Amino acid sequence: KQWYQRRVRGEIKGAPVEQGLEYSRTENDEVEDLYELLSEVKRETQCTAVCSGAIFSTYQKNRVEEVCARLGLVSIAPLWEREQETLLQEMVDNHLEIRIIKVASIGLNQSHVGQHASDLLPHFKATSKKFGFNVCGEGGEFESLVTDCPLYAYKIQVDKSEKVCHSHDDMAPVWYEKFEAVSLVEKPGLKDLGLRERIGLVSKLGS
Repeated sequence: KQWYQRRVRGEIKGAPVEQGLEYSRTENDEVEDLYELLSEVKRETQCTAVCSGAIFSTYQKNRVEEVCARLGLVSIAPLWEREQETLLQEMVDNHLEIRIIKVASIGLNQSHVGQHASDLLPHFKATSKKFGFNVCGEGGEFESLVTDCPLYAYKIQVDKSEKVCHSHDDMAPVWYEKFEAVSLVEKPGLKDLGLRERIGLVSKLGS
């Protein structure tokens, strides 16, 4: 079968209007933007399923499932309820470069913004034991960006950024990284490979 590789992006126009655990169609909610985007993908590809990275957030998983149900798609969440310390360690071991771009939790502060999960994993584990911290950030403790992984033909390089304080909360200050300049760094030998070939390389790397 032909692999669908065209990038499909959608603008988030809505807001989190419905903030309950369960979700049903709500006007002007950001979930409806996801519905419109997946509708376009389904029309163009005749896809039958959607795979998401939900780990422990029922709030997020319910929303993906509700959209899929409306579109007649199967929702797949292969990471659901995986043990988080083990999962993050697997991500690091499989060469995912995970940059922390926002913190909003007790135990995290300005100094952790811009660092990599591989370096912070021991701190995450200690904070988890002390405060019940979600090591993968599933409780909103932090947000992250994967700047490199074996599937990428180019690495995302942050050339210039600044740390911005959103909230000066004494217990859980909220800081985020504002990117001012980024660039793509070509990875030798990968640019001309299709997605299928790159997945094959990843499979060999993990075997």
